[in-house]
Amino acid sequence: MGAKSSIGKSVAPRLTNLAPGLTDGFVREALRHAISGLGPLPGAAAAAEKQLADHRGHVDGAVQELIDMHVRYAGAQGFVTNLGGLITAAVAIPTNVTGLALIQCRMVASIAHLRGYDVMDPRVRNAVLMSTLGAGEVDQRVKRKQLPAPPMAVATAPLHDPDLDRVISAEVASELIARVAGKRLATVIGRRVPMVGGLVGLSADAFATWRVGRYAEREFLPRARR
Repeated sequence: MGAKSSIGKSVAPRLTNLAPGLTDGFVREALRHAISGLGPLPGAAAAAEKQLADHRGHVDGAVQELIDMHVRYAGAQGFVTNLGGLITAAVAIPTNVTGLALIQCRMVASIAHLRGYDVMDPRVRNAVLMSTLGAGEVDQRVKRKQLPAPPMAVATAPLHDPDLDRVISAEVASELIARVAGKRLATVIGRRVPMVGGLVGLSADAFATWRVGRYAEREFLPRARR
């Protein structure tokens, strides 16, 4: 675990005082918008199909473009939401967290769709959320029995476990808040230069999204597309 993540995990419980509206419900809301679309942003399946058409039916090429596209999205929102100092944190941290959740969920759901999974299936939705944790965090939580299995196993489980919805939402929310809070506080405390904060936010969110995309690419093994 890096220094920023460590800082984030130590301050995350206190973040509710800074942004009282930020509960784990935002994760499910971000997932819903990622799949159905939000304003001018098409839903995951539509975005996936567009890339598939642009790549003449080549699934792997479409997957790579989806990852690259969402990495750019993540970098842009990371830059904007990390420009201010601690004074703006009450607005910027929740915005950064929800924006990152939406972007990463949309990317993973798009990859899952291209690989033949039904993103309306609650098992697949849980697997999409789990994937945003990243390989290392999922492995740790599975070892500690906080999560039952990796995303692929959850997506293809015989039955949907409704109790798992709440568990996964809480784990993903906790991790996202810790990452964003740690990144922001480490930047502000260490340098106190707003532009540097924006650049750190850009690179951190872009890199995190790239890692999530690569993990999703490995987890969602190809199935017959319907």
